[in-house]
Amino acid sequence: MTMESVLRRPGINPVGAKKPPIYLDWNSTSPPHPDVLAAMQWAALNVWANPASVHTWGRQARSVVESVRDCLAQLIGASPRDVVFTSSGTEANNWALREAPGLVLSRLEHPSVTRQGECLAAIGRPVRWLEIPQSGQIDPKSVEMSLVGMPAGTCVAVMAVNHETGIIQPIENIVEIVHRAGAWLHVDAVQALGKLPPSSWQHWDSVSLGAHKIRGPKGIGALAWKCGRPIPKPILIGGAQERGLRAGTVDPVMVAGFGAALQRVEQGPTTCARLAPLRDKIESALGPQVERNTADDVTRLGHVASLFVPGWSAEELVAALDLEGICISSGSACAAGTAEISPVLTAMLGIERARSSVRVSLGETTTDADIQQAIGAFRVVLSRP
Repeated sequence: MTMESVLRRPGINPVGAKKPPIYLDWNSTSPPHPDVLAAMQWAALNVWANPASVHTWGRQARSVVESVRDCLAQLIGASPRDVVFTSSGTEANNWALREAPGLVLSRLEHPSVTRQGECLAAIGRPVRWLEIPQSGQIDPKSVEMSLVGMPAGTCVAVMAVNHETGIIQPIENIVEIVHRAGAWLHVDAVQALGKLPPSSWQHWDSVSLGAHKIRGPKGIGALAWKCGRPIPKPILIGGAQERGLRAGTVDPVMVAGFGAALQRVEQGPTTCARLAPLRDKIESALGPQVERNTADDVTRLGHVASLFVPGWSAEELVAALDLEGICISSGSACAAGTAEISPVLTAMLGIERARSSVRVSLGETTTDADIQQAIGAFRVVLSRP
């Protein structure tokens, strides 16, 4: 089967086809940037060798890997020695938390964190769940209370930016409490990278990152930790790659794509600010049939709208809008296609509201015309009896 025949299968709209759908699901993944694709193509042709090999080809591949590692370390304020490439942010989260003697977290976290918490509880380790106010912003005082009586070396896991609502968590205030209690802070920064200045979320002891939210390739992420913190035990056992911490051949092609994406992250906060008026437009234009799930006084990024649509199930609304050429989601893409209702919105606002809520997330190529078309599609769908 040729690629052309694959692209001509029903349901696949090839690039360049007439009137492609409007993509408003950037928080689930972002389209790879042309610079990323160019870097990966160059790497596939020139530095495809095994970076662990000591010959010329291997050294060239390793040079690319280490250059990107240095770039990532400098960006997030870590030592290159303490940055390990992973297959995803999910792997990084799992790896960071799996050996924690105790864990404090909330239902606002990504499934790769909450399910790790459930696994730790199942084997008898102390796990405490933070109460979530309707604002969706963690109260540092609740973190302090939850740490009372927890074992030394307990981990507190807090994502920097929520993947469903765009709400920014008070990392700087939380880390002070965590350290006073003799605990350590793990920050899931997958949705923060390229959207917030790193200085606003660098108060971490370990941090997980991913490439595909910043227009890089899927299948590569990173875990970093601050010098002096316990190094996590390897999950994958085998060769001595990544200082013996993660066995398996590092792919210089994927790393090159990650590196190209990192070259553009400084533009991200400006892009988010530019998108805020477009997000506000879609939020205000759909009232009173549609309500925001975020309060006016909460701090959030400018590219995400979490919307409550009474009388609709999220899955039905997503499907109806897809038929109108608008691609949004019902929450975390990691749970899409399942019967699971958003744990994030359930924790914030209750299960009934979560059941009828959708997420619209914008990106750097989103235009005013895209938003106008989306508003029109919403109105068409919501006008149906």
